[in-house]
Amino acid sequence: MNVKKLARQQKKQATNIGIDLGTANLLVYVDEEGIIFNEPSVIAMEYATNNVIAIGANAARMIGRGHSGIKIISPLNQGVISDMDAARQLIMIALKKVENINIDLSSSTLLICCPSEVTQLEKNSLMELALKLGVHDVFIEEEVKAGGIGAGLDIYSSNGTMVIDIGGGSTDVGVLSLGDIVVSESIRVAGNYCDNEIINHLQYRHGLLIGKKTAERIKEEIGSLREEIEHERTTTASGRDIVTGLPKKILVTESEIRDVLIEPFESIAATILKVLQRTPAELSADIIVNGIVINGGGALIDGIEEFLKKRVTLDFHISRKPMTAIVEGTKLLLKNRGSYFVKPTE
Repeated sequence: MNVKKLARQQKKQATNIGIDLGTANLLVYVDEEGIIFNEPSVIAMEYATNNVIAIGANAARMIGRGHSGIKIISPLNQGVISDMDAARQLIMIALKKVENINIDLSSSTLLICCPSEVTQLEKNSLMELALKLGVHDVFIEEEVKAGGIGAGLDIYSSNGTMVIDIGGGSTDVGVLSLGDIVVSESIRVAGNYCDNEIINHLQYRHGLLIGKKTAERIKEEIGSLREEIEHERTTTASGRDIVTGLPKKILVTESEIRDVLIEPFESIAATILKVLQRTPAELSADIIVNGIVINGGGALIDGIEEFLKKRVTLDFHISRKPMTAIVEGTKLLLKNRGSYFVKPTE
């Protein structure tokens, strides 16, 4: 064991911590360590004692498979904390996942990223969560702002940039300039909404009841927004026949899932147009040149760039790391807290 690691274990240290507390995934960034946690925002607990059984990926594997003695909780619903105690326990355990990090939360700085259009009540819930964690120095930033930085954009220049984050619970659209958001909009149509639409489609079209994990897998495997499909992909869906109640397995095609995804992504395109209509003329000119960056899990849907470009008539670019851009952007936001400008690197 080296001297540096030993010293850190012997004495708790204050540090900067960035959290992307998403509906689908929890990501935690710690200064000098990078991303230490990137797993589903799920926690499994015993009903009787409230003892934690599993978190993250291990808990997510229990969804739809548990029994009456276990409750499986997703602390966030559509970007809003619905279970404060579960969220606190999830983050606390996530921070303890790496044994060689000995963090003094009471003297550390915590940044929590949230959707752009959260209400003051929702922000108060996030602040309350930080206090329950024992952190006194906490501030909140918008996800599109952090995501723009994580995508490699210079949001502190006077040049306008536009970022879309299609997460699990919400889609955030924002125009950034001079280190802050100029115009933004947030809608509760995103990954989870698409999963529910797939569940409803298979139930009414095929008489098959499936779970959320199966719907998510189908979306990831054959989800597409392309108008012309050259080689149609297929996958299987297994669940319960709603008529007989017996197990049933069907074949699902790429084209029918595309038809399901069209409606929610039309809503996202409409939100983008709404934000563009409110964008100042000079920044609109910059967006025409620079295009629009897409972050979040929705960026991985096949054909999304082509779909949005046809409806918005602007260029779209998928972020280099769409799934982690927000939490990676917290690094600069933590260093630049309280200022709209970045000092030149010496």
